[in-house]
Amino acid sequence: MSVALYRGLSRDHRAAAAALYWQAFGGKLGRVMGPEPRALRFIAQVIREGHAISAVDADGSLVGVVGFRTPRGSFVGGSWADLVDHYGRIGALWRAACLHLLAHDLEPRVMMVDGIAVRPDRRGAGVGRALIEALAAEARQLGYETLSLDVIEENLRARALYHRLGFEVSGRRSSALTRLIFEFRSVQVMRRAL
Repeated sequence: MSVALYRGLSRDHRAAAAALYWQAFGGKLGRVMGPEPRALRFIAQVIREGHAISAVDADGSLVGVVGFRTPRGSFVGGSWADLVDHYGRIGALWRAACLHLLAHDLEPRVMMVDGIAVRPDRRGAGVGRALIEALAAEARQLGYETLSLDVIEENLRARALYHRLGFEVSGRRSSALTRLIFEFRSVQVMRRAL
């Protein structure tokens, strides 16, 4: 793996990070956040550059990013005003209600992975592993005791990767509404002690 890891995300990489995020999560978020061009503009606007670790190739291009969530904010969140700005009041209202289904409170001393995405041509080359390890080191340095993430139960590849990286299943959340809106029924909550 010949990439450099950086704390944060360069402003120049916002659009690329939004595209990677959409490639990874657009399948489940598309019905709520689409159409794609609008979703990409929204994500690029609301990204918090300080809530990420980025993987950059020798040519300076972004090849991967892992975002995180703490009580101080998340990598991709946004406010009511951001939703209104991109989707109008009515569009913002129903989207906020749908997105609320995915939200849950953070436990004390837990940092949560807020999305990890690797460029398709670099998958399987250790970029995802390096990003998670860098995030775990960052979390430890900031005083967190646990790294947590949610993974869709049907995503066997991701679950296997996280298990190899030391994450253990600690619970499960399910909802008929998430199946109806986001087309997945349940997520496994996985945790890694730091």
